[in-house]
Amino acid sequence: MTGGDGFAWIPPQTATLGSDAHYAEEAPVRDVTVGGFWMHTHQVTNADFAAFVDATGYRTVAERPLDPDDYPGAPPENLHPGSMVFHRTPGPVDLRHLSQWWTWTPGACWNHPRGPRSTTRGRERHPVVHVAFEDAAAYADWAHLSLPTEAQWEVAARGGLDGATYTWGDEPERPGQRLANYWHGEFPYLPDTGYGTTLAVGSFAPNGYGLFDMAGNAWEWTADWWSDTTDVESCCAADSYDPAQPQFARGRKVVKGGSFLCADGYCLRYRPAARRPQMVDTGMSHIGFRCIRTP
Repeated sequence: MTGGDGFAWIPPQTATLGSDAHYAEEAPVRDVTVGGFWMHTHQVTNADFAAFVDATGYRTVAERPLDPDDYPGAPPENLHPGSMVFHRTPGPVDLRHLSQWWTWTPGACWNHPRGPRSTTRGRERHPVVHVAFEDAAAYADWAHLSLPTEAQWEVAARGGLDGATYTWGDEPERPGQRLANYWHGEFPYLPDTGYGTTLAVGSFAPNGYGLFDMAGNAWEWTADWWSDTTDVESCCAADSYDPAQPQFARGRKVVKGGSFLCADGYCLRYRPAARRPQMVDTGMSHIGFRCIRTP
């Protein structure tokens, strides 16, 4: 059931979540019960976020000065407001090194998505990106909404297809089909025509609950702290720190849904069960959000 105010109803249910067939952090498969809630049919757009900024004067994390004490060892040239921007590479690269296609870009933020000279003109209906968790939560508070939990998000993404691999069913997209905005072509340098960037929300068919872009386009923040397994719930920021980066005491939240950068041969994460950790203070070219409303 889709409401006339941009929300769809997700009925109360016990659903099968997770996957034992893909990445380790998605396991184990388990049954989860959620109450009913309303969810944005579309990801929050640049136009939506602009209305919030106009009404409140809000400045995103990517627009605020950085405190060097918070980033020990960081090069001085990186200690300027900005965000992580994706750049296509000129050819094949070693996919173990993300720095080949991600660049810290001073001046990049939600309304300057590729750097200080870029704008969102013509992209008003694209999902807002370069938003940190705090930014998404601030928008939700302003709109009298909230961010979904990981379980709520995954239940909604499956569209009533309990345990399905994709938002549309168990079979992958066939050649010639256009079911979601994920990377088609050679990653990260040669996307097929019409891919390789965010697209206007609603460019593909909705799932069974009437929700658009629950696969691909932009990753979406959830309210849950990250744990590397779904059978242990993190209750606080410290539980979610990255043990491989002990110098960065940064909490990480779960993001869901994949993005335009998910390529089958590299990051098969545009599936409902897929999940990734994201530092709460870091926005990127492919991370946005949507909100929910509970009865």
